[in-house]
Amino acid sequence: MTKRTIELKHPRAFYIGGQWVAPSTPDTFDVFDCATEEVVATVAKAASADMQRAIDAARDAFDNGPWPRMTPQERAGYLEKFAERLEALNDEFARIWAIETGIVYKVAQPRIGLFISGAFRQYAAMAATFPFVEEQRSVTGNLGYRVYEPVGVVGEIIPWNGPAGLMAYKTAPALLAGCTLVIKSSPEAPCSAYLFAEICEEIGLPPGVVNVVTADRDVSEELVRHPGVDKITFTGSTGAGRRIASIAGDRIARVTLELGGKSPAVILDDYDIETAANVLGPSYFGYNTGQICHSLTRVIVPRAKHDAMVEALSAIAKQIVVGDPFAPETTSGPLASARQRETVERFVATGIAEGATLATGGKRPADLSRGFFFEPTVFGNVDNRSTIAQDEIFGPVLSVIPADDEASAIRMANDTPFGLNAAVFTNDRARALHVARQIRSGTVGHNGPRTDFSIGFGGFKQSGIGREGGVEGLTAFMESKTIVMA
Repeated sequence: MTKRTIELKHPRAFYIGGQWVAPSTPDTFDVFDCATEEVVATVAKAASADMQRAIDAARDAFDNGPWPRMTPQERAGYLEKFAERLEALNDEFARIWAIETGIVYKVAQPRIGLFISGAFRQYAAMAATFPFVEEQRSVTGNLGYRVYEPVGVVGEIIPWNGPAGLMAYKTAPALLAGCTLVIKSSPEAPCSAYLFAEICEEIGLPPGVVNVVTADRDVSEELVRHPGVDKITFTGSTGAGRRIASIAGDRIARVTLELGGKSPAVILDDYDIETAANVLGPSYFGYNTGQICHSLTRVIVPRAKHDAMVEALSAIAKQIVVGDPFAPETTSGPLASARQRETVERFVATGIAEGATLATGGKRPADLSRGFFFEPTVFGNVDNRSTIAQDEIFGPVLSVIPADDEASAIRMANDTPFGLNAAVFTNDRARALHVARQIRSGTVGHNGPRTDFSIGFGGFKQSGIGREGGVEGLTAFMESKTIVMA
């Protein structure tokens, strides 16, 4: 096996009801290496009959199987086994992520163990600490119990940009809660979901608890629409999330939606520009080529320091080594697909047309004829109401926006339909907290981007509904029931 090889045990099958089953049609999806544009895997494409079979298996496992009737501690034992297998397959998951999505291999490797297997261990530990049953007393003195029960069958819709991590932060809490799952992987990046299914089989997870299929948008909508599915958890674009919310709303199905972002980094006047640039530039360009929903893509800086920030970020962008994700010297890989690169190119052209100053980048690297590569790009003098400041680009493009004072910086930070992430750069912790409390965002970091998803994560406004990670990520997969005793 070479680094560019993806080997799956059952790529032409689906994992349904604890078995690898043949698809109902011969249709398939090709999976591409985004650095070479070559096909590296071919997987089965689910039709309506396959999705129905997966939903039926999950429904039967929830209604009649042992999983929701186990104790949380018993379910936690399976989560620990899952974490062990993830750690054993660390290299395989990192390679798949690099091939399918373009993240640099040496960046992906530590994240598998730290965040992905870590999520399963974190939720396994919650079995001993979370109050699944709490005694309560009413104002009239009645004894009552608040009981947390699994929400039921969950449809997990996984995007292409970081499938293993996003599956982990959905699957681990859902399993601890006692739910059963249908995981719908992305056609562009399905291979991590296949590895998840292989782990489910290896650890002896009861049949039907986890079911895995790969489907296009039309068949995916059947998962959202199906009355046998109690909850949908989705990570992806705001447009797709709006569609899911509309369909789920027709039947009042539960949803967790983690959607788009256009997150601000607010640089206050006491903070060193070079220090801020050295945090923002490498962490943005070097982590999945900017294909991350919570990236800090708007750099709001005091007007007097605008030019210095543009210069500092441009210098960093020029030092980024764009290339093969497996090459030791590479610090930024390709975009995930030709379509994604074309989207980034359109945004760059729009930014120039609307008057922003292209400081560096903005095109395909001349020395890379194959692969979906794009240069790290910095715009200066960006109007906060312009397209590149308001729309999610999902690529290596930073916008530097001048602000007249702290109040205007806060206004611009909030002047967006999104509210997923933010950061405040200042040497004064009290000032950082004061500004953070005024920013309408699900997360605000201090002097850097958020990297820890073991505590609650989610968005304000059009960045989503609900939270993932931490205790909030567990309660998202449960219903609260009150039992009042006579």
